Amino acid sequence: MSYHDALARVIEEVVAPGAAEVDARGVFPRRQIDALGAAGLLALTVPAGSGGGGEGLRAAAHVVGELGAVCGSTAMIVTMHYSATAALAAGGMADTLTAIASGRHLSTLAFSEVGSRSHFWAALGTAQAAEAAEAAEADGGSVLLDARKSWVTSAGEADSYVWSSRPVAGDGPLTLWLVPAGATGLTVAGSFDGLGLRGNASAPMNADGVAVPRSAMIGADGAGLDLALASVLPVFLICNAAMSAGQMRRLADETAAHLRRTRLQHLDQTLAQQVQPRAQLAQLRIEADRARALIDDTLTAVEQGRADAQLLVLEVKAAVGEAAAQAADLALRAGGGAAFRKESVVERLFRDSRAARVMAPTTDALHDFVGRALCGLPLLGDVA
Repeated sequence: MSYHDALARVIEEVVAPGAAEVDARGVFPRRQIDALGAAGLLALTVPAGSGGGGEGLRAAAHVVGELGAVCGSTAMIVTMHYSATAALAAGGMADTLTAIASGRHLSTLAFSEVGSRSHFWAALGTAQAAEAAEAAEADGGSVLLDARKSWVTSAGEADSYVWSSRPVAGDGPLTLWLVPAGATGLTVAGSFDGLGLRGNASAPMNADGVAVPRSAMIGADGAGLDLALASVLPVFLICNAAMSAGQMRRLADETAAHLRRTRLQHLDQTLAQQVQPRAQLAQLRIEADRARALIDDTLTAVEQGRADAQLLVLEVKAAVGEAAAQAADLALRAGGGAAFRKESVVERLFRDSRAARVMAPTTDALHDFVGRALCGLPLLGDVA
């Protein structure tokens, strides 16, 4: 069975039927994630040499886009899982990649911190060498992690966390670590009750002297930001855009269905026979197709190593995320009171579509990155 067929089956049988409950109760979609794992979809981007699907970013974006049209919480969890998997693959974390390939391991990113908020590149948490007695261990000794993470998707639900900290001793702004869920001193420090994506368990987490071996370091000490920008950020930004594009497609589909079935009895006509609603539907579909085209071109640029690839990667989440929020506004107007109800799919998509604007890197931050790139300036740091 192709991954397309496997995905369609899981969405039809598990994800779609549970989407309303995940949103209404704000519960983690455990059954949905387990079904995706059993179908090989969590292993989709794990290198074939580690037992995974060996697929690339285009396949990941397709999966997230299809999920985003049905359940934003599940799409967000899978986006973070694929992003973490990219870091683990870049760092050669063979054992964890094999575990993900088995379909029974969920990973995620733990970057954003209380003190630096959405500036995920500014690590505040520390990593300090453990006592000398521990340094004699065969793996090169242990490191103690201390941090206050502000937003961790799948907090308390993931099996591992790709964790950022200040370097132990190396140059550079941050270092990445593989932290297992059961590590002593690792705690979930709150709960999530958000406007949208209500089941993605995006909660704060604390590390209080969490001991990890030096072999848990992903890449070189101090080189975490370079790894994140090169390997993780493209996956996160493109998959996030794909989730928004999936929302836009669903908004257009739901609006079309509403226009076809809703009648103006005094005119003996459906809303589909009215000019303004049809025009609103046309706008929704045009913007959905425009978003899909931008994502496709961005993926092609990355695959071909085109000169504009970095710029498009920086643009795509900001562009499609904003378009999705505007599309949700329009779909709400087109649907009227019928869309302004808790049981409405449009109402749920309206709330879910807002997340992209404030999710690091935020839309405002991405606009600055794009402006810096166009001016030939470094993406981060002061501008002299």
